[in-house]
Amino acid sequence: KAAPGSTFKIVSSLALLRAGLTPESRVPCTPSVLVDGKVFANYNAYPPAHLGRIPLWSALAHSCNTAFISQHERLDKADLADAAASLGFGVDYDVGYPAYFGQVTPTDNTTEAAADLIGQGTVLSAPLSMAAVVASIQAGHTVVPTLVKGVDPVPAGDAPPLTEEEAAQLRTMMRRVVTNGTGRQLADVPGPRVGAKTGTAEFDQNGKRLTHAWMVAGQGDLAVAVYVDVGNSGSGIAGPILEAFLRAARAR
Repeated sequence: KAAPGSTFKIVSSLALLRAGLTPESRVPCTPSVLVDGKVFANYNAYPPAHLGRIPLWSALAHSCNTAFISQHERLDKADLADAAASLGFGVDYDVGYPAYFGQVTPTDNTTEAAADLIGQGTVLSAPLSMAAVVASIQAGHTVVPTLVKGVDPVPAGDAPPLTEEEAAQLRTMMRRVVTNGTGRQLADVPGPRVGAKTGTAEFDQNGKRLTHAWMVAGQGDLAVAVYVDVGNSGSGIAGPILEAFLRAARAR
């Protein structure tokens, strides 16, 4: 279990779309933002050219923390968890094998709720749960992995079902991560077009602040999540692993 970091902004994007934004809605990407006394900032290498009022798709493509956090008041307490459940994340399933599908805990703590939007706070994940998110977006409906032959799990709970329109918007936004943002190394992968999201997530170990490195991607009927326990860059550390997987899969 680990915080999924900015890969979870895919889920946050769905919650914000349901709250009335569109991929073209302008949101403020500032160097930092203050929420209830806590300062949140962008990652060190965030490109200054993409600060300012930018489209939501650009906030995802370039992974602007402050843009997502600035929208926290648009969401009610359970909205993020509901969006996650629509994508197969944070719900328990009987898949015939021990599996973890992540968690998002609705909270009254304002700073934790804001941190949740960038995949920190109360959010925990595993590669399987983020792969389920991408698979759901690729398929246009909630996908639960089949891990054991003869066991066909079904989506549980009462979260709003993912619609094809929502999935199409998310696929377009994830594609722009590849064409315009932090996932450009996947632009020339052969086969169907690739959509992706990079991420890092901070954690403390032995008195040191370290980061997990993540990258997720969808291509056709493939949904992939790569997690590296300690790595300083989703695109630089997890990215080459994911790219090699996709190229090998298409070469078969």
